[in-house]
Amino acid sequence: MKLNELRDNEGAVKKKKRVARGVGSGKGKTAGRGIKGQKSRSGVSINGYEGGQMPLYQRLPKRGFNKPNRKKYAIVNLGIIEKFIEAGKLNAKNDITEDLLVESGLVRRKLDGVRVLSKGDIKSKINIAVTGASKSAIEAVKKAGGSLTLTSETSN
Repeated sequence: MKLNELRDNEGAVKKKKRVARGVGSGKGKTAGRGIKGQKSRSGVSINGYEGGQMPLYQRLPKRGFNKPNRKKYAIVNLGIIEKFIEAGKLNAKNDITEDLLVESGLVRRKLDGVRVLSKGDIKSKINIAVTGASKSAIEAVKKAGGSLTLTSETSN
């Protein structure tokens, strides 16, 4: 095989249809856009426009409310903390803070704080300080012999 014999696979390359290049091309004159109207003009086909009829997105009922000042927490489960301690990425003897969780790679970013949930088991005795935690997570850490302190007032 030589360089001049190289070809694309059959059907891999399709020639672009050249519109408005004469009636013989099959797409001449109006270039397949029909005659007059909004869609025949260049750059003015409006998405969601239904010819004056009330558009679907306006006909459907609106539901719910998005709180503009809501808090978004990074969520950590106790089982994952235990895995990181077993892997040696976290030291159970030192106090575990939010910055330490980010540093170890357990949490990507703190957002508005870190919230600990009780999914999984914790066997290590740890002292952890985070923004929030579930009641069951606090109990699980206490049962393992450690302590979980909250750095802010919200604990629900």
